[in-house]
Amino acid sequence: MNENVFKRNKLLAQKVVKGLESRNMTGFYAADREEALKIALEQIPEGASVSMGGAMSAHEIGLVDALKKGNYNFIDRDAYTDKRAAMLAAYDADVFLASANAMTEDGEIVNIDGNANRVSAIANGPKKVLLIVGMNKICSDIDGAMKRARNVAAPINAQRFGLDTPCAKTGACMNCKSPDTICCQFLITRFSRHPGRICVVLVNDELGF
Repeated sequence: MNENVFKRNKLLAQKVVKGLESRNMTGFYAADREEALKIALEQIPEGASVSMGGAMSAHEIGLVDALKKGNYNFIDRDAYTDKRAAMLAAYDADVFLASANAMTEDGEIVNIDGNANRVSAIANGPKKVLLIVGMNKICSDIDGAMKRARNVAAPINAQRFGLDTPCAKTGACMNCKSPDTICCQFLITRFSRHPGRICVVLVNDELGF
């Protein structure tokens, strides 16, 4: 990574961490994927039950593999025949892994969901929420974050899942009401009633979508 980009991301991350702290959330900055994995594992006690909401970023830093191999009760949704049972188990987990579709420089977190299992678990249920977020997802304000979530993250995910939505064909949000739409629920996390429940690991890399 270009040295100037590295410096810029580090300074921006410091601003985001302060924003998170002002919102009763916790933030960390990792210089690379390896450091991100180390920080993330430090937030998860051995023996903890851990679930997740399809976070590609957690896969990309090696966190999911580490949890499967380690001394953790990892609730692997892919291993469940009954997907609903896996989703419900997430609400009682010690730790819920996710990412963000976008974040603001001031620490607000934006997520869009189709089934709402991910956004509902972020909002309430699991004792702790651990978000792995690449610096590519940081936006200047909430309007920019919403635009990124709808026009970058949503179309790519619709294409990834092979869904028949307008955005999968055009690459941009058409504000559709397609039966396949994944933009059913919008969650803006601007404050945590429970101090430190939500923890964000910012990673100096492009992760997820």
